[in-house]
Amino acid sequence: MVIGTTLLVMCVLIVAIWVVIEVKRLKHKIFAILLIGLIIFAYVSFAMVFKDQEVNFKTIPGLFDASKIYFSWLLSITGNMHSITTHAIQMDWQGNETSEA
Repeated sequence: MVIGTTLLVMCVLIVAIWVVIEVKRLKHKIFAILLIGLIIFAYVSFAMVFKDQEVNFKTIPGLFDASKIYFSWLLSITGNMHSITTHAIQMDWQGNETSEA
């Protein structure tokens, strides 16, 4: 009986340690995926914003101009998302019930 209880406690401890390690690995994987997504978003957004702009990235005033342009674009995107969300909330989403006789 003592051996069975000891084996049960050992198995529970082993499973608990394995679960804790897997949860930590999952957190790291999620963080890595989010970081990769952020890098891809930054690259694509920089490419889109500065595609037609003549900005000198080698000077301090040019960097300030670039940051103003980028952050104004980013704020306009968030404003557009806010506008789309509020319009979607205000819509009548109930289905039309028409009966055909």
